[in-house]
Amino acid sequence: MSGNPDDAPTRAGIWPARLGAAFEGRAPLAAIPALARAAEAGGAGTLWIASHLFLRDPITTALVALQATERLRVALMAMSPYAMHPVHIAMAAAALAELHPGRVVLCLGSGAPADRVAAGIEAPHPLAGLRDAVLMCRGLLAGETVRHEGRVFRLGGQRALVNGGTGGGATVPVVMAASKPRMLRLAGEVADGVLLSAGASEPFVRQCLDIVAEGAAGRPVARIGLVYAAHVAADGVPDAGAREAALAPVRRRLAFILRGEHHAGNLAAAGSVLDQAALMALTQAGDWEGGMRLITDAVVARHAAAGTPAEIAAAVASYRRAGLDEVALAGNEAVDGLADTLRSAAAADGT
Repeated sequence: MSGNPDDAPTRAGIWPARLGAAFEGRAPLAAIPALARAAEAGGAGTLWIASHLFLRDPITTALVALQATERLRVALMAMSPYAMHPVHIAMAAAALAELHPGRVVLCLGSGAPADRVAAGIEAPHPLAGLRDAVLMCRGLLAGETVRHEGRVFRLGGQRALVNGGTGGGATVPVVMAASKPRMLRLAGEVADGVLLSAGASEPFVRQCLDIVAEGAAGRPVARIGLVYAAHVAADGVPDAGAREAALAPVRRRLAFILRGEHHAGNLAAAGSVLDQAALMALTQAGDWEGGMRLITDAVVARHAAAGTPAEIAAAVASYRRAGLDEVALAGNEAVDGLADTLRSAAAADGT
């Protein structure tokens, strides 16, 4: 697969964007208009809105963001077909696209295991289930009559009344969130794009995208990566206390995600020294301060885009060299911090 972002698919206009922003669903809905406008003004082309059980509904949040902006594309991020049937997911994306044609992206994922367990949601055969969901949603959003006999989900020759082609012929790209080899390969095979989870290092991103390319076998697949980000100071050198206050949320997020066994390869690829067993023990015991102390400055530098404007720009440029078409900055749900971080990241285009 070519490393040129211009080779990425453009089913819904200029997509993927060079730069995106991502929300977890923690910000109040009343704050979303200002946050979405800040993302658009800061140069983000896509706003990725996470679907986390027990947080804010991403479909409602997406509508609020779309109504508050003019050009910003909004992605329903990692919608789980196990929590909501693929047909219903496609209907939601199509309804948003009917109101805002060309500005909607759909991302599917299996969902956070702990949240599924808490909600009593089973997810049998996740690889087959995601394949079914992607194929069904792509067909419905393209206005096709879909007959699909999958292992997990089935559709018996139905066509959606409203689809992603409604309104100027714009379609809704369907992206797959993936982190493990078989899911990455599947994303390359069946989806319009792949979304890599936050916490990935540059070398690990390269490894993941190589697997996606194997599955794609020459077909164009957009490559998007979530990257935790935090802005330290716009001018001068911040004192140690101010720097640590800015980086603390990134350390906590990295402590949560890098403790997982499947990140051992990610850490090894980056040369990061991190005792995952100790990190897991501390965080499971509720000692997040202790866990965050294990996330050293070196780990932050290799697995996030955080620090001064120059540090953020350098990290974003590094992720782009690894092959990402779009770098979506996550972890900023305050207007000032989001705007500052995006401005710093935009400087990567000049590096």
